[in-house]
Amino acid sequence: MTSRPVPTKSILRGAATLPLPLPSEEGSGIINPAMRILLIEDDTRLSRLEKQVLEEEGHTVDTAADGDTGLELALRGTYDVAVIDWMLPGRDGPAICRAVRGAHLPTALLLLTARTQVEDRVAGLDSGADDYLSKPFSFDELLARIRALSRRFLTPTGDSFELRAGDLVMDLRAHTARRADSPLDLSATEWKLLEYLMRHPGQSLTREQILDYVWSFDCDVQPTMVDVYISYLRAKLRRAGFPDAVETVRSVGYRLRV
Repeated sequence: MTSRPVPTKSILRGAATLPLPLPSEEGSGIINPAMRILLIEDDTRLSRLEKQVLEEEGHTVDTAADGDTGLELALRGTYDVAVIDWMLPGRDGPAICRAVRGAHLPTALLLLTARTQVEDRVAGLDSGADDYLSKPFSFDELLARIRALSRRFLTPTGDSFELRAGDLVMDLRAHTARRADSPLDLSATEWKLLEYLMRHPGQSLTREQILDYVWSFDCDVQPTMVDVYISYLRAKLRRAGFPDAVETVRSVGYRLRV
């Protein structure tokens, strides 16, 4: 049995990579909330490396190798962050950013490109990107930029590890949830379902959006499973005599009352 190699991060230099030791955060108290990330990159090797690094940080990552597929996934509205290459087959990165912003989705957008001129950065940001990272880049900087973008989920108290909606509270660091002072005992699927609803309070979410986020494009799961788990979640949210927190939106899906 071979020992597991020490993990490394790399600085990208075109086709080559220069390995760097991965600094440990053990004992530092730094715990970053896991997010759903969409990676739109046509360079297969780079996409594989980025996906590996992001998953090692605990994130769930979906990938697309062209702009049209990437936009189709982004418009489902199930992602916290999208990392988008500028030059792509089909639609380019700025076109994707404009379409996502036109759909009024809350997804944070990070645009990657080898273009370094000021006018390029301005064009990228004006297309709707929240941040812009020039190639070559280090994975440490990529992760830092994504952590910064995740702060759009800050609560009014400034705690990036806590989601609040009405009397519902989710502590993403301690992995606990409560309604008012009553703790909620949730299964893993119920946790993801409530997390998604709480990331979009008051917003009508389709069954397809919920299915994509909670079950990560599992083709064997049918949309009716959403209704089943909504009923499970509702039962737990009402146990202490609280009113129903999840509203059925006719012909659409569900919405978390706020």
